[in-house]
Amino acid sequence: MPKAKTIPPTETYPCVARWLKAHGAIEFGYCRHTRSFIRAFDEGGMIWSGRRSYKSFDTALADCEAGVGRWLREELREQI
Repeated sequence: MPKAKTIPPTETYPCVARWLKAHGAIEFGYCRHTRSFIRAFDEGGMIWSGRRSYKSFDTALADCEAGVGRWLREELREQI
């Protein structure tokens, strides 16, 4: 049986990869204070939070990719 091709996370989630490398952290797990499963932080605090739950981990990461990408474009004027 042939092995499945693995796509590097930096290609699948480039904004998340950029965020983790240069700007901050991402936290997973339900938080009752924010009522979200996934959140992105920088040194000043939370810049984005996702929904309460997701059907899959990949869906949560895709939502984070969109949210962090939007923040990078709007706040830092980065080209993604």
